[in-house]
Amino acid sequence: MQGNQRTRLGLSKAQRDNMAAYDALPEPLRVWLAQARLPWSPASAKRAWRKALWRNFGRTKAALAEMDRLEEERLAQDALTQQRAAEGLRPPVDRSGR
Repeated sequence: MQGNQRTRLGLSKAQRDNMAAYDALPEPLRVWLAQARLPWSPASAKRAWRKALWRNFGRTKAALAEMDRLEEERLAQDALTQQRAAEGLRPPVDRSGR
């Protein structure tokens, strides 16, 4: 098993850039992203976060609530969610407690 513990393969430039971009995000946004139900890129999350902050006059809690609403809207547009609603089933469960 020793060979499996090491690799000479590095991260691609895109992966390194995404990691650096994620690390540069504000802490409240990083915490929110860690619990997000959708896979957000650092760039799109930052764009949405800046708009949410602007709309909410810099209030972090209100901006986080707007990010939650935005994610819910995107989930509602998902084909599986729409199919479940058409069949009379509940939408997927949010296990993050939000």
